[in-house]
Amino acid sequence: MKSKSSNPYRKINRANYSLGELISIVGSVTNDAREATAALVDLFQTGRVRVNDHGHLKRVKVCA
Repeated sequence: MKSKSSNPYRKINRANYSLGELISIVGSVTNDAREATAALVDLFQTGRVRVNDHGHLKRVKVCA
C-alpha cells in the first residue's frame, strides 16, 4: 500500500488571509522586523502571495 505524503502547510497555503494577518503570521516566525520585511518581499516577488482586488487576483510589485 502506497502511503500518501501530506503537506503540513496545505491549509496555510490554501487559506485566504488579510494583509494584516499575513504580516502577523510572518512576523511571529521571524527574529526581527528586517527579516519579516525580507520574507514578505520575497513572497510578493515570487508570486506566492497575491492580492484579491474585488474578485481579481493581482500580483504585487515591490520596488526598493
